[in-house]
Amino acid sequence: MGWLYILYSKKADRFYIGSTAYPVEQRLRKHLTNHRGYTSRIKDWVIAYKELYGTYNEARKREMELKRSKDRKLLERLISAGAEHPG
Repeated sequence: MGWLYILYSKKADRFYIGSTAYPVEQRLRKHLTNHRGYTSRIKDWVIAYKELYGTYNEARKREMELKRSKDRKLLERLISAGAEHPG
């Protein structure tokens, strides 16, 4: 199984799109630690949205699709429509 997830930082007013084979809450803890990478600089990430897929590869494909779109309005519509549904 795999998850697509969208994190949101109110302070930075930014979204982060990712995918994981682990529980999203576990992955969020990693984002909030001191590590190298984009998400380490922001400390108020929250899970705004997630989709469950049958495999990690499917979740990763969806992640790349959303990242390529670069459409903030699309992310906002997904978040407002709901979360945790099968992809």
